[in-house]
Amino acid sequence: MRREDLPAAAPHYAEDTTCTEMLRGGSKSFFAASRLLAPAYREPATALYAFCRVADDAIDFAEDPHEALAGLCRRLDAIYAGEPFPAVADQAFAPMVERYGIPRVLPQALLEGFAWDAVGRRYETLDELLDYAARVAGTVGAMMALIMGARAPETLARACELGLAMQLTNIARDVGEDARNGRVYLPLGWLREAGVDLDAWLADPQPLPAVCAVTARLLAEADRHYELAQTGIADLPRNCRPAMMAARLVYAEIGREVERRGCDSVSSRAVVSGRRKFALLLRASLASAMMAGRAAGPLPVPPSVRFLVESVTDQPPRFATAQSFVERTVAIVQMFERVAVRDRQQRTLALR
Repeated sequence: MRREDLPAAAPHYAEDTTCTEMLRGGSKSFFAASRLLAPAYREPATALYAFCRVADDAIDFAEDPHEALAGLCRRLDAIYAGEPFPAVADQAFAPMVERYGIPRVLPQALLEGFAWDAVGRRYETLDELLDYAARVAGTVGAMMALIMGARAPETLARACELGLAMQLTNIARDVGEDARNGRVYLPLGWLREAGVDLDAWLADPQPLPAVCAVTARLLAEADRHYELAQTGIADLPRNCRPAMMAARLVYAEIGREVERRGCDSVSSRAVVSGRRKFALLLRASLASAMMAGRAAGPLPVPPSVRFLVESVTDQPPRFATAQSFVERTVAIVQMFERVAVRDRQQRTLALR
């Protein structure tokens, strides 16, 4: 979540900036994908983004990140107590927490990931990097799944994996920008294996072949998670699938653009053109329309996101006392879709 499709210097949004303005100005890719969301989901998704954006800014621009983190934890306490601070993002996020039964573990883990950024934490192995990605992006995937009514462990795991894939793509795209700011997110073990002298490279970031090879390796890992994540999109309500497929395709295309540049994301920053994004949005709409509702399948839950999935499955779902007609209808439609899937599966087995 931390490095969305932002300009080189991320804007610092004022506390009274509307949630939609934060999304439009902060992430072109997310904003484009959100246009495919049904209105019933667009508002809560935008509120979620706004809270994440404000929290990230609060730590990024703070003189004392630790004090900023403590302040954000107090704000989270107030949100879960039903008495949010007057900030626009807090006021918008608080009812979403109650309505969709978002466990405290999810936004708390997000803040923890932001804190890791603030102290310049580095990651020795891919597993350690995935632990970070789970916090700053997997959490967002899980919360989005809850907003869409998905609470099954398999579907939640796939939503988290989409977050992992996006974050790995962001890291691969921003290698040079991060290095010039003294940051490195590529696994240190991979860089040593490739023969990179990290201190010398950070002193003068250049598109070394070894760095490009490590970037390509990270993109391959991102692609693996994209493929696994896509299996869960069919579990979502039909009017949510186009937006999630669009997010999956647009972010994966960032990786393809990095590859077209020889995996050199030091000399320049890969950008997906508006025309290409539009084509991918159309492709997402067509692909999602052809999906049949089905279970995500017995795929394993990645270790990095297991605690996120368990935080939901260990907590019984809470529903607002006054669910909208649209939300109740979506829940009923999902139930019938699952029953229909089971019936088709049973008939198929009987014919074999």
